[in-house]
Amino acid sequence: METQKRPRGRPKSLFKESSAGTMQSLDRALVVLTAVARMERAALSDLAREVDVPTATTHRILATLQKHGFAAFDDERQEWMIGIEAYRTGASFLRRNSVIEIGRPILRRLMQDSGETANLAVPDGAEVVFVGQVEAQNPIRAFFPPGARTPMYASGTGKAILAAMSESAASKVLAAEAVRFTSHTLLPGEGLREDLANTRSRGWSHDHEERYEGMSCIGAAIYNDRGEPCAGISVSGPSVRFIADRAMELGALVRDAAEEITQLSGGRLPKPSEE
Repeated sequence: METQKRPRGRPKSLFKESSAGTMQSLDRALVVLTAVARMERAALSDLAREVDVPTATTHRILATLQKHGFAAFDDERQEWMIGIEAYRTGASFLRRNSVIEIGRPILRRLMQDSGETANLAVPDGAEVVFVGQVEAQNPIRAFFPPGARTPMYASGTGKAILAAMSESAASKVLAAEAVRFTSHTLLPGEGLREDLANTRSRGWSHDHEERYEGMSCIGAAIYNDRGEPCAGISVSGPSVRFIADRAMELGALVRDAAEEITQLSGGRLPKPSEE
């Protein structure tokens, strides 16, 4: 019996790829997964509308994510939410990131020294994502759940990172659409650049009710081994506890904490001419 010759070369992929070199089905699945994380809980119809994907397609994606533990379904409330495997994936990122690992005890000490909630955030595009927090013991305090996002221009950590960026990198971030969250929000072209210059000169930023009414935040940038901002640390709380004299004291604490994390993680503080 004649044996059939195997075709030469790599076998054709079973996945259909788009002209951009990405798999449309995977793109859609990741968009849905990201939306579930952002919304925390969502009904199927709301989620489909949010991602602009047909309901039937969205359900198939969610069912697949559920099969692998990346999504979960609450039968009682008929809502979708993030699954345990998504947490394990995120936890793997936290374990490998030395800045986050090294920053944990320093974050706790900063909370104890300042009496305010201490936060750690990393940049993601034009936003910062909160990846660590140690809450203050004060009954009136700030709270940002892990994974919470906020635009850089309306955040203490975000403004500290922006101020430490190169002019071209900062301009790219500030080109994104801006929203005024409060009457104190500094938008690009409305005093923000002057505020960033002040941040560079003193080594810490001051978000005075620019994201939330009645809440303030003071942040400083953490640098990588190339002297580039890779994260930010901050303290946040009610504005009444962030008056001028105390803001200077808190600023020094936050700046010192950022410098310590930079050094312990193998980062390099930039020279004045580099900032």
